[in-house]
Amino acid sequence: MLYLIIIVIGFCSEFFVRDKLVVSGDVTATANNIAAFESLWRISIAGELIPLVCAVALTLIFYVMLRPVNKNLALLAMFFNLVEFPIEAASKLCLLAALFLSGNADYLKAFEPHQLHALVKISLKLHDYGFGIDLVFFGFACLVYGYLLFRSGYFPRTLGVLMAIAGLSYLANSFTLILAPAYAGTIFLIVVLALIGELSLCLRLMVKGVNVQRWKEQASAAGEWRS
Repeated sequence: MLYLIIIVIGFCSEFFVRDKLVVSGDVTATANNIAAFESLWRISIAGELIPLVCAVALTLIFYVMLRPVNKNLALLAMFFNLVEFPIEAASKLCLLAALFLSGNADYLKAFEPHQLHALVKISLKLHDYGFGIDLVFFGFACLVYGYLLFRSGYFPRTLGVLMAIAGLSYLANSFTLILAPAYAGTIFLIVVLALIGELSLCLRLMVKGVNVQRWKEQASAAGEWRS
């Protein structure tokens, strides 16, 4: 359920809020939309903090669930996650900056409207790049999770392959954004592969969960569990 909350809220914030208010190629319209729908913008930012809280708990669950396979690699994946969380949280400050710059506070009178709109654009781009950097660490975490799932014996190997593909998709998307931004919009479609991998794991955990007997056998062999 934690994983599903992360996926659903992330999807809704991106495609039902920012995608509707941010007008491509028209920063003035974007700033006006943010100002006109300030409450919606704030709700979206607050809502995106919920998946971060869920992700912290989910990281602990994944560590406990996968450490019988390889404790050090499970710990490495957890560290990748713990690095990405503050980066993603900090990137939300850029969304707040875009909101502040779209307002009518007295201190903004020091700037011309076109200057404020340019700063709104920069704030939104910084958020996108911050999220891209965050996904670099998450991409490596997915690669490690993919390997552990594949080797676990208590999950289908297909899930491991799908999560590894998800990790590669995130890495390809992020490095393209940084190194060749002109192609970022095109390669963003590759993130669909990542969604397939994550959603598959999420549904597996909700519907069937872990093969408990196999997990206990692995954990007992690794000295991680005692009856």
